[in-house]
This record gives sequence, structure tokens and C-alpha cells, in this order.
Amino acid sequence: MDIQSSKLELVKIILNIENDKFIEKITEFIQKEKADFWDELSIAQQEEIEKGISELNKGKRVEFKDFLKKIS
Repeated sequence: MDIQSSKLELVKIILNIENDKFIEKITEFIQKEKADFWDELSIAQQEEIEKGISELNKGKRVEFKDFLKKIS
């Protein structure tokens, strides 16, 4: 069974469940699985990304070819 078929079967099963507590547990599980990647980054990684965005917003950019020269 492919992933799309599995998803449809899961939806059918969920639609037939009448237990509110069980639906709440499924909802909590799905929300935890959709964790934002940002929350999985370290503080240092988040700060570096924010610094990069800030520099871009200030017009500070480096050409990709210059970046490649710098790191090689």
C-alpha cells in the first residue's frame, strides 16, 4: 500500500472514532510530530541565522562565488 492509500485509510478510521479522549491523543501526537525545525536548532544556530537575516536586511551580501573562494 502506498503512502497516499495509507493516509486515506487512516482518515477513514479516524472519522469513525467516537471517543473524544482518543481523538485528543491523536491530535496531540500529530502536533508533536509537526514540530517546527526552528525549535530543534540550538540557541547558537538560531542566533547565527538571525544574524544572517539581519545582515541581509542591512544590505550586507556576499556573492556565492566569493563565498566559495573563502571556504575553499
